[in-house]
Amino acid sequence: MSASKSEPSKNKSESLGAYLGGNLKQYAMIAALVVIVLFFQFQTDGLMLLPNNVASLIQQNAYVFILTIGMVMIIVAGHIDLSVGSVVAFIGGISALMIMQWDVPWPAAVLLSIVLGGIVGAWQGFWVAYVGIPAFIVTLGGMLLFRGLAIYFVGTTVGGLPSGFNSLAIGAVPNWLGFIGNLDAVTVVIGVVAALGLLIGQFRTRRELVKNELRMEPFAAFIGRIVVGIAAIAYVTYLLASSADGMPIVLIIVGVLVLLYSFIMGNTIFGRHVYAMGGNLSAAMLSGVKTKRVNFMLFVNMGLLAGVAAVVTTARAGSAVAAAGQNYELDAIAAAFIGGTAVNGGVGKVTGAIVGALIMGVLNMGLSIMNVSPEWQQVIKGLVLIIAVAFDILNKRRGK
Repeated sequence: MSASKSEPSKNKSESLGAYLGGNLKQYAMIAALVVIVLFFQFQTDGLMLLPNNVASLIQQNAYVFILTIGMVMIIVAGHIDLSVGSVVAFIGGISALMIMQWDVPWPAAVLLSIVLGGIVGAWQGFWVAYVGIPAFIVTLGGMLLFRGLAIYFVGTTVGGLPSGFNSLAIGAVPNWLGFIGNLDAVTVVIGVVAALGLLIGQFRTRRELVKNELRMEPFAAFIGRIVVGIAAIAYVTYLLASSADGMPIVLIIVGVLVLLYSFIMGNTIFGRHVYAMGGNLSAAMLSGVKTKRVNFMLFVNMGLLAGVAAVVTTARAGSAVAAAGQNYELDAIAAAFIGGTAVNGGVGKVTGAIVGALIMGVLNMGLSIMNVSPEWQQVIKGLVLIIAVAFDILNKRRGK
């Protein structure tokens, strides 16, 4: 009898209690998001979840979602990027100049802005990966460098941007299909497609785990996660379909990026190398991971996403200003940590970071609706960040 037949299958599913205990931070953050939403819904007499407010929440915090995707990858690899706010201001200013003064069509300006972001990322990645300067120092220098360039190029406000460009951040997907009752039909269709995509993707992933005899989550947790995910998609779809405009274009952009980078981090060699470097850099190097190349590409990717965030930020404002992007890097870093990314690297998920970004966004909107003064908003968000990281550290100690 062959060894493969005599050995029991390696494919095992943890008990539900053990699985939930091992993933306490992930589920605690989701529960915290639900509690925060319900709290503000009660405190604002139902204003928090009005359809138009939900659409505004997405549009106002799109830059956080986009930058957090790149930031979680940077942090997982053991680095940090302090420059993204200044890069957003610089690239946003250049994009506005291309459109308004250099006669570049706005679609081409969008593409060139993203390419410029990649060039900025390559500049910083070179110093980190190939010269060996710590990312903290390189990006601290980049924060000053690109803020100065933003002031030099933009000077005063560059406004009058075309409506097509602005619609990327404040526009909605056109409703070509009419209405289903009072609901925007296009938004409903997009929501159904998203729910089906989640369902198919989760079952396909589990099938691959079975095929490769890898450890799986308990079936009850698997089904529960799908049910909660589809319910969340259905509720958000209903709210957006009930709003005046329908599905925000920027939500489509963010959704595509989340799917793309979740796949990259979870299903590609590059993603595995990022986790390996953050978990144990020396072991990763000994196992053949080309750490310099990975580090370089991480910062190129961060630059590309900063370019996307710059376009979205400038489009939403309808103009470019040198002061744009203030504290954006802090928002992205906070969202990543709140969403479960480990401070020391090696652990973190794109989807978890998006949950962290949602928590930050809900806090911003809820506190604003309640007319809480800006200084106390900062205090509350700072406390939330400290509590989230402390919870992560204490949970790890408990698991040892």
